Amino acid sequence: MTTRTPQGVPNGEQDDRADQGDGSAELRAVQAALRAEHAAVYGYGVVGGRIADERRAEARTAHDAHRARRDVWQRMARDLGGAPQAAAAGYALPFAVADSDAAVRLAAELEERSAAVYADLVRAGEGGRRAAAAEALREAAVRAVRWRGGSVAFPGLTERSAEPGAPVAPQT
Repeated sequence: MTTRTPQGVPNGEQDDRADQGDGSAELRAVQAALRAEHAAVYGYGVVGGRIADERRAEARTAHDAHRARRDVWQRMARDLGGAPQAAAAGYALPFAVADSDAAVRLAAELEERSAAVYADLVRAGEGGRRAAAAEALREAAVRAVRWRGGSVAFPGLTERSAEPGAPVAPQT
């Protein structure tokens, strides 16, 4: 069984399908969004099993939203002439999820990683696909804020800095 990280890349190896060079940059970005959605759907299955009752409806809503986005990216991949990438049998989680607090942290992580992929798709996308990616980015950012309890200035771009936690603006 191949396990994948929440970004959809197999554990300890590069995803061959993403680097085949087939298709446009837009198709590759759509496929990356599709892989991220497969991972998010899997991750929310774990979240749902550990989350406290008072947040279970929120987790179910997010799970449903990621399933719907997965279906959108599958259609877009076909529209761009690609074969939609299939989900892996399992995905490696970034940390153990033993309780509700860890489930909340995982949900926030899933949303932040999804936002990063959507930011790439906004850049690569055109027309309606770019608009769909921007909407998905906004939705993921809002869900991340709800899960984490705080926000970042540019959702999906925080992991782009050279140093984790580096300030976004120059210090004066």
